[in-house]
Amino acid sequence: MLFWVVSITMSIAMVLEMLRTDLAAAPGVTHMISYSVRWAVPLIYLVTATSALHTLFPAPPSKWLLRNRKFIGLCFAVAMAWQGLFIFLISNFHREYYFEEIFLLRDEIEGSTGYLFLAAMVVTSFEFGRRHLSANQWKLLHRSGVYFLWAYPFSVYWWDLFYYPDPEPIDYAFYWGGFLAFALRIAAWGRKRKLAAVDIAPTGGTPIGNRIVGSVIIGCGLLAAGTGLRWQEPVSALLTAPAWSENLVLWLPFWPFEPFLPLIAIGLGTLLATSPGAALQRQETLGGVS
Repeated sequence: MLFWVVSITMSIAMVLEMLRTDLAAAPGVTHMISYSVRWAVPLIYLVTATSALHTLFPAPPSKWLLRNRKFIGLCFAVAMAWQGLFIFLISNFHREYYFEEIFLLRDEIEGSTGYLFLAAMVVTSFEFGRRHLSANQWKLLHRSGVYFLWAYPFSVYWWDLFYYPDPEPIDYAFYWGGFLAFALRIAAWGRKRKLAAVDIAPTGGTPIGNRIVGSVIIGCGLLAAGTGLRWQEPVSALLTAPAWSENLVLWLPFWPFEPFLPLIAIGLGTLLATSPGAALQRQETLGGVS
């Protein structure tokens, strides 16, 4: 029911917007690409955050989201199908505009890779496709796909805020929404590590020094997440200074990963803040041997 309600509502909205838009002109088709994206982005962010929400807040709402994550993901696929239709229209019927104003090799690679992941994930969301994969293969495919599909819009809106002039309010909403979705995953991962350490040694834990340094690194990551205008230019220049790195920018998706640096810092800080001390590690080793 959830899938049909969301998909039909989305499709009706898409058709109504098409009727108000001049699809004979390239800017009109471009507008529809952006419009379909605005339906898709919140859905992939919700898929990304669902399991983390259930880990951090194990209550009926998060349990409901976890139970319906598959259908939320399929709704995202419908939104992306609409976007794919408009990309097809502009690339085939407005080729000059597409290659002069829109096309960029790295964007093309990122978009194509995302659609390949999405197609594989949709097929393997049903039994006829899933039976061809082992449990570990299925988990690897879907986790990798969710990460990639989250990373694409998140990085786009990061650049909109911290590189291009005059960002719109929705750019802020979609950037911070994507940041929160992945930050929740990191927090859930840290919680699991902390609980696992307590299970091994209830009286042990992470050394205070690790917790302090880890917290400082997490704080730096949070600060960097909101101050990209101050560090984007020098960091990008540093990371692309070698010729090989500058060449990778042309075709390697997301390189050199500036939008993700604050989240990487938060992840490293969480790792350190939840790392067991030497005594706890010895106890874990002895427990594993016995």
